[in-house]
Amino acid sequence: MPFTDHIKRLLRLAAPTQTKQDISSLLAEAAADHLIDQYAHRMLDGVLKVADMHARDIMVPRSQMIVIESSMSLTEALPIITQSAHSRFPVIGDSMDQVHGILLAKDLLTHLAEGHHDLSINTLVRPVFFIPESKRLDMLLREFRSKHNHMAMVMDEYGSVAGLVTIEDVLEQIVGEIEDEHDGDAEVQYIKQLSDNRFAVAAITPIEEFNTYFNTDYSNDEFDTIGGLVLQSFSRLPKRGEKTQLGPFSVSVLNATKRRIDLLSFTRTNDPT
Repeated sequence: MPFTDHIKRLLRLAAPTQTKQDISSLLAEAAADHLIDQYAHRMLDGVLKVADMHARDIMVPRSQMIVIESSMSLTEALPIITQSAHSRFPVIGDSMDQVHGILLAKDLLTHLAEGHHDLSINTLVRPVFFIPESKRLDMLLREFRSKHNHMAMVMDEYGSVAGLVTIEDVLEQIVGEIEDEHDGDAEVQYIKQLSDNRFAVAAITPIEEFNTYFNTDYSNDEFDTIGGLVLQSFSRLPKRGEKTQLGPFSVSVLNATKRRIDLLSFTRTNDPT
């Protein structure tokens, strides 16, 4: 097809009678005929799809949100931040529905570097941006830019927190997955050393992975993850801050919800009792 014919077909995109499906088909033909490359086609098609998507379609559900509790000290919050490798965290009160603000990791790290270990988390939070589940992604992207926000809390019809969405989540619908230096890791980092004898350990760490790292020999016949062993030690679902002993480790719960534990602190005590 002559180049001028390609241009004429693409110009028809502006015609008021065109549907989004027509536009998508024309873009596919333009890519097939090498008028636009595959990346441009994917991005333009993503722009069309974003206009039909809503916050509920891409949000991180509340059960998977990593949060900081307002009652935590800066040093208590640090393992959660370093283990998750996220840059922004909702700060909550007594429940997931009490969002006090958004904590930026760089704000906390700056104050720790300056020796301000006794500050309240609440003094560092930034305002929360609340949106309904029905918010269209194209409108949300404009609001992210105009309000200079990078994270929004998604609310359901009853006024409860349903999840969260970030500007990166929206952009990935257009340009594809955005990988950072952590996303490209060959293996998930389940365990992070915090000091000589203290470690942050994700509750979902496979027992085999834990045994390999610490040269232990815990059985995985009954449980697959280290979180299962810790729950067995408590005989119930523990709250944040509760401690137990697991072999040579003192175990403290760093992050937990009403339904599960997420992050644990393991301190080697060399006391197997």
